[in-house]
Amino acid sequence: MVTGINHLTLAVRDLERSFAFYTRVVGLEPIVKWAQGAYLLAGDDWICLSLDDETRSGPLPEYTHVAFSVDAEAFAVCSEAIREQGTTIWKENCSEGDSLYFLDPDGHKLEIHSGNLESRLAELRKSLYEGLEWYV
Repeated sequence: MVTGINHLTLAVRDLERSFAFYTRVVGLEPIVKWAQGAYLLAGDDWICLSLDDETRSGPLPEYTHVAFSVDAEAFAVCSEAIREQGTTIWKENCSEGDSLYFLDPDGHKLEIHSGNLESRLAELRKSLYEGLEWYV
C-alpha cells in the first residue's frame, strides 16, 4: 500500500543552471550533487534533478505542475525573490491561498503556495465544484 510520495525527479538539460535555480531562486536545500544529478530537500521531501538530453525545451500545455509550500509570512519575500530573477509567470492565481505560478529553466511548471489541504477543503465547502463528491 502506498504511504506517501517518496520523491520527485525532474529531468534537466543543464545541471549547474538548474541546481543554481532550485537552490538560490526557489530556496531548496542542497544535499548532494554529482555529474548527472543532484538531490535537494523541500521541507521533508526530496527532489532529484537528473541530467537528460531528452528534457523538454519549454512548458507543456497542460496544467500539471509541482507546488512547493511556503509559510504565509514568507510568501511575499519568496515571491519577490522569484520574480526578481526574471522567471516566466505561467498562470495568475485564482484559488485559495497565496500562489505564484512560474517556470523553471527547462519549462517545468512550478508553484509556491501558502495554503494546505485543510485550507483548500475549507474553501471548497464554501464554493462547491460542479459534481463534487466527498470521501472523508
